[in-house]
Amino acid sequence: MVLVKEYFGWQGRRGPERVEHMRWDRLFDDLEAQLALDDARELASEVADRTRRERALLDVHTRLLANVGSPRVALRLSGRVVAGRLADVGPDWALVETAPERPVLVALAAVRSVSGIAPGARTPSVVARRFGVGSALRAVSRDRAVVEVADMDGQVATGTIDVVGADHLELAEHAADETRRTANLTGRLLVPFWSLGSVRRL
Repeated sequence: MVLVKEYFGWQGRRGPERVEHMRWDRLFDDLEAQLALDDARELASEVADRTRRERALLDVHTRLLANVGSPRVALRLSGRVVAGRLADVGPDWALVETAPERPVLVALAAVRSVSGIAPGARTPSVVARRFGVGSALRAVSRDRAVVEVADMDGQVATGTIDVVGADHLELAEHAADETRRTANLTGRLLVPFWSLGSVRRL
């Protein structure tokens, strides 16, 4: 009788079958917890692998395109920085608003580094312009706007774009505060696209 009381008293009326059942329950719970942990680790590993693969496929153009509209993007060229709102991106150019109504067309081939863009891989919310830098420069030329042209080395000239060829622009050089008149011209400058840094409307 004493043995029966000791067994049923503190064990909450647990018999051998009940104790054995609880042991199996704990074992199954442990297994479920371990499987859940393994699943979580596997998912995290898959996500990390997918992220690495996606980042490996990214290029600078895609990163810029994903940041169109960002207010403080800085494109570093040789000897200078073009900073402001990233307004637009084409296949080989970017348009940066350094001040209201003062956009700068930057040739992507001249960009040394970029700062101010969002980290990580983001899917672009806009589509890149299909026309290249030549078409963009022809639009500027049609306006007969006074521009500042900088090459990849940072050399600057001002004037009016007279001709935009297949792979170059021709600048009628004159002072920034003068109009394009024969009397005001100081020379003619041919700039190949592969050496173009930026074009800024004045």
